[in-house]
Amino acid sequence: MTDHEHLLDELRPVSFAIAYRMLGTVSEAEDIVQEALLRLHQVLDTGEEIGSPHAYVTTVTTRLAINELNTARARRESYVGDWLPEPIITDTRADPSWQAETADSLSLAVLVLLESLSPEQRAVLVLHDVFDYGYPEVAKIVGKSEDTVRQLASRARRHVAERRPRFQTTREQRDELARLFFAAAETGDLAGLERLLTHDVELTGDGGGKVPAQVRTLRGRARVASAVARAIPVLTAFPGVSWRPVEVNGGAGAIFVDGRQHVIGVMALDIVGDQITGIQGVVNPDKLAHLGPVADLNSLLKSVRST
Repeated sequence: MTDHEHLLDELRPVSFAIAYRMLGTVSEAEDIVQEALLRLHQVLDTGEEIGSPHAYVTTVTTRLAINELNTARARRESYVGDWLPEPIITDTRADPSWQAETADSLSLAVLVLLESLSPEQRAVLVLHDVFDYGYPEVAKIVGKSEDTVRQLASRARRHVAERRPRFQTTREQRDELARLFFAAAETGDLAGLERLLTHDVELTGDGGGKVPAQVRTLRGRARVASAVARAIPVLTAFPGVSWRPVEVNGGAGAIFVDGRQHVIGVMALDIVGDQITGIQGVVNPDKLAHLGPVADLNSLLKSVRST
């Protein structure tokens, strides 16, 4: 491996960590990473000296992500049902960008909140609050004045904070709460589920109009517990279907697979304190392909109905 190739390999995870938090999609983030690294490679090949390749890639990645967000807005507005980010399984990652101090910025709930920000606000918040870039550095990256960047950060931070109460939960508490939740869900234990949910818990499903999924977010302990107690036992009763606990976007969750270990869907839990405040289920096959072979849920449902 050449020095240039080694450098590009080192910068790839950093670029992806920024792009994914900006876009919430794996495929689009990977496209941006490829473009950012290609540009760096082309510059290096000319013999031009770059003072900080890390800063160069961060700048290109951020600006490409801002442009992509501007065009993605229209697509997401016409999306069938609620839009959720593409989930990633993070319990096997050793890269520093996936460590605990930035895990909260990866959660599906937070990424959905970031969707309500302007692309520039999102970039400033991600760079400053997640990756600890100083305001002067952020200003250069996004091409704004430092005063403007500070204002963007303040508005974005206030907007997110109003909708994202935070309480410390240890990994052990989180995993135990998730274990209790999925045990109750698998057996249809309605009372057990209700004890674990906040009164204003939200359940969001994303099928993208391609497979059956909840069209609109459900709110309220009783409604959400009832929906989970009905859906999970039915799904896991299908021949060969199983689930296992995984860390989804830095938090508790599970992946559901069919008899061939093809992915059916991913469920993530948003935990605050000692209760579950949100549940997100992604079954849109287009958002699962990066996790491996995807199951044909429609065929599975059809085969069960015909028996």
